[in-house]
Amino acid sequence: MKKHPYTYTILRYVHDTSTGEFANVGIVLSSPEAHYATAILCPKYTRLSKMFPGFDGEHFRTVIRHLQLRLDEIACCVQQELELGQKPVNAQEMAFAVIAPDDSSFQWSPMGSGIATDLAATAESIYERMVERYDDPKKNFSRSDEAVWKTFKKGFEEKQILSRFGTKIIAVKDDEVEFSHAWQNQQWHCMETLSFDLMQPQSIKDKAHSWLGRMTSVKDSPDKFRVYFLVGEPQLEGSKRAFEQALNVLHKTPVEHEIVRENEAEHFAEEVAKKIAAHDKQLGK
Repeated sequence: MKKHPYTYTILRYVHDTSTGEFANVGIVLSSPEAHYATAILCPKYTRLSKMFPGFDGEHFRTVIRHLQLRLDEIACCVQQELELGQKPVNAQEMAFAVIAPDDSSFQWSPMGSGIATDLAATAESIYERMVERYDDPKKNFSRSDEAVWKTFKKGFEEKQILSRFGTKIIAVKDDEVEFSHAWQNQQWHCMETLSFDLMQPQSIKDKAHSWLGRMTSVKDSPDKFRVYFLVGEPQLEGSKRAFEQALNVLHKTPVEHEIVRENEAEHFAEEVAKKIAAHDKQLGK
């Protein structure tokens, strides 16, 4: 899977600027190269009420919801490659477009950076590490794309076809998408593992929109191809609705595609094995 560079910044709530004491309340992550950006802010304030005497929880929640809406608008423009003023090139520019650096109660951390294949899961991981774990230290981690791939990989290994998969880049003049697991008969069959086992419902939908954008961008490739989205479902009950919405988004993909759930992994491996065997027979192998 192709790795994408990203930048991120942490939103801090500073109750008293004279002491500088703060609590992390959200993150912004951006990767314009991958047409991806997201913001995850935490409207819960029980922890802050305990930390800061005189804390106004309802006002905090109102401000956080307003900031989330503004950041979501900018993230949508990055994902859809639309212009909203000057398109932000990193997380700090995106953040400063909503809250300018000043002495207010909401301030941004210095910008961090990295590279990742799964940007939505990376955002979730940073959010969990920097924000969520302080509210619920027993909260489960999200599953990565690699963790979901293991479920599908097992079936391919049992059918002895894993070695038949290779890397394939689907490209157009100004963009490309790299698939780590692909095979070819009359067309390319490209598989992409997508874990939707994320903590935040918005991240689930963001991830689906991101892949819809990527597939839309390369739909006119000269290669004939079909995409298989191998999806991992969320464990949290509160994320089930967002997951179904994400599948609806993926179904809008403007190329041949199929969505395969984890509980269909064994059957899918069997079907792929049959198609590969039929192609080999046709070639006289």
